[in-house]
Amino acid sequence: MTLHWSRVVSAALLVQLAAWVVAPAVWADPADPPAPTEVAAPADVAAAPDAMPELVASQDPGSAVPDACRQFGAALNLAATKYEDFAYAIAGNGNNVNYQDPLVVQANSIGRAALRAAAGTAMDAAKTPGLPPQVSDPMQSWSIGATKLLVMMGLHAGGDSLDATATDLNNDAHNVQMACALNGGHA
Repeated sequence: MTLHWSRVVSAALLVQLAAWVVAPAVWADPADPPAPTEVAAPADVAAAPDAMPELVASQDPGSAVPDACRQFGAALNLAATKYEDFAYAIAGNGNNVNYQDPLVVQANSIGRAALRAAAGTAMDAAKTPGLPPQVSDPMQSWSIGATKLLVMMGLHAGGDSLDATATDLNNDAHNVQMACALNGGHA
């Protein structure tokens, strides 16, 4: 069995993007109390597929970008960690995906639930009042791409189509991170 490397690379890129999201938390001083706008992704999406933490809006009117970027970061982390399991479950068969394999069935279900929750949260982040279009537009694009990927997974698309869509999603995530960084936020 040969691995379909583009699928593994796409999953690895999603995981790397998620690692960038949580890295600041690792470097934080444990004595500092958490800010009221910090959120954590649910531990298990399968237990609560529609559960995505709500971001508590800051009282500072200039906080639209940081708030939205943090909310998007939580969505990205959730999507990346759960999609990775699906990508590894289908790796190795080129365009052929065995949707009858119980491991693929389980990873597909959990991955779609995570993408559904993440896409909704990303779209909510994009609609944050006061968020400039240069930040909201790539968030909306990522949300649409995540929705496209979950539909393709539900329709049992081939590996090549899934890879291409995951690559587009990675590009959108990069664009959001750059937009956040350039506008005073961190995704």
